[in-house]
Amino acid sequence: MDLTKTSTSGSGATGALRLTGFAHGGGCACKIPPGELEDAVRGLTGQSGAGVLVGLDDGDDAAAVLVREDLAVLSTADFFTPVVDDAYDWGRIAAANALSDVYAMGGRPVMAINLVGWPRDELPMELLTEVLRGGLAVAAEAGCPVIGGHSIDDPEPKYGMAVTGVADPERLLRNDAAEAGLPLTLTKPIGVGLLNNRHKQTGEVFAEAVATMTRLNREAADAALAAGVRAATDVTGFGLLGHMHKMCRASGVGAVLDRTAVPLVEGAAQALRDGFVSGGTRRNLDWVRPHLRPGPGVTEDDLLVLADAQTSGGLLIVGEVPGYPVVGHTVAGSGVAVR
Repeated sequence: MDLTKTSTSGSGATGALRLTGFAHGGGCACKIPPGELEDAVRGLTGQSGAGVLVGLDDGDDAAAVLVREDLAVLSTADFFTPVVDDAYDWGRIAAANALSDVYAMGGRPVMAINLVGWPRDELPMELLTEVLRGGLAVAAEAGCPVIGGHSIDDPEPKYGMAVTGVADPERLLRNDAAEAGLPLTLTKPIGVGLLNNRHKQTGEVFAEAVATMTRLNREAADAALAAGVRAATDVTGFGLLGHMHKMCRASGVGAVLDRTAVPLVEGAAQALRDGFVSGGTRRNLDWVRPHLRPGPGVTEDDLLVLADAQTSGGLLIVGEVPGYPVVGHTVAGSGVAVR
């Protein structure tokens, strides 16, 4: 096993050993498809114990429990297979992605624990150290201590975090609180799924994609709260269309999405033209297609990029937030019109 070369991104030395080669999928594209997942948990909803503010019913980003009149505790967990070959960067991306669920609810992360699956007979423990070091770096940036965790010997490497956060219960950002007639704001470009799939297949490194995935959603959440918005979600494995549909369905509204206003990460359009569309993205589009109303000129490629499975994507916010692009608006009715 050749570990003598150093990867070109971040600090994790991988050499000829490619972490993405140990995974059937990469990042949030390895999620169970949304339709299958909803079928599996359908009978588990409706569990609203004392103090539960947000539970499983609407598939929100984190659970929220009222522990004091002025304090809600948020809880979430997120982990996935390698999305890049650089171990340190994978750790950073996974941590930013896990913390994002708390920011998407308008909260502040206060503690995290690591979740690790590691093929100890196949991958050196030095690489695991780099993964954990990357996660710790991003958590430190968020002001969130990482205290312990849990690991298993697993044939496929996996890493993420369980995160606890706090929020003002009167200012929670929820995916069931959207109202018709408001702008839709998106705080990060999409298309990282296309670049991650290209990276997995070719080894090419896309620095802008890594920078996007490792950027915390903290500032976006703070800006949303300052703007007085009430509804938001983060855009991850189900793609922009999937998460928009989930939020509209939970809120009982529809949406109009302007595809020309949606920003793409550099290189994503070329990756789309070259055919680097993941299976997860195609499953996303299959799931949401019955709820779409594509307008004249909207192509299959347009829909594929809008369904692109994101890893550590931005926030989709119902309301205008200064400094971020407006990509559409909510309307009375149901479904998502794409123009």
